[in-house]
Amino acid sequence: MSELFNSIKQGLDEAIDFSKGKKSKAIVHDINPLDIKNIRANVGMSQNEFANAFGVSVNTLRHWERGDRHPRGPALVLLNVVAKEPSVVLRALSH
Repeated sequence: MSELFNSIKQGLDEAIDFSKGKKSKAIVHDINPLDIKNIRANVGMSQNEFANAFGVSVNTLRHWERGDRHPRGPALVLLNVVAKEPSVVLRALSH
């Protein structure tokens, strides 16, 4: 148990140092939020078309576009694929 505690404590210490601007061994993952509105514009769809094509409500899509909420789980994965390979996803959905 003490090994687990030491590992957690080390992680917390590194996070605290990082938050204070101190150099630490912490690995920082920079996560860039998706620009849902731009993704939708790139596929040339209205909000209604995009929401219907990808199985989300228009209200959810609007929240994502405004940044009130963020997609998670399978929706996040699908949106990342649409952002990188929109023609592949659209072709797959048309079958």
